[in-house]
Amino acid sequence: MSEHKHNEDEKLIHGYNRMLERVRDFLESVKDQNTPRFRQAIEHARDKAVELEELTLEEAQKIADYVRRDIEDAANYLSGEEVQELKDWLRFDIQLIEEQLAELFFSVADRTTVEILALERQLQQTVRYRTGEITGPGTLVCVSCGELLHFHKTSRIPPCPKCHHTVFKRWSEG
Repeated sequence: MSEHKHNEDEKLIHGYNRMLERVRDFLESVKDQNTPRFRQAIEHARDKAVELEELTLEEAQKIADYVRRDIEDAANYLSGEEVQELKDWLRFDIQLIEEQLAELFFSVADRTTVEILALERQLQQTVRYRTGEITGPGTLVCVSCGELLHFHKTSRIPPCPKCHHTVFKRWSEG
């Protein structure tokens, strides 16, 4: 991997983690209000990354979309399962995730569960993950060959190591 590509990946991965922190902070600041603010929190985090020149507008929008996708996917899982079964959603031992990232990720996902339930009818289609996108911790499965990809930290999604296809979905037992 070239030095430029590595630096670009690090920038986007840092942008994802920072945006997730900002979403959490925003949701904390409005937690006593009754109206769900998830989309507003994502927009605020995106705009802040651009304002501080951490990311370009295009990069910030991509990262915002990745953060929204991952949080909605986790919250959708949490809405129907026990928190004890998070290990099943991740498909590996929760202890292997960077502790701070796991706490941040699931604190945001848990707060959005109610909002996600309201949107669940709109989310009938399976969420797709594609090579080149950034994702948070968890396990993806190749839709072509079934190979599992485990992410213990925020990472760029590579092609499938087994069949080299580029489309994945979140692993689930169901």
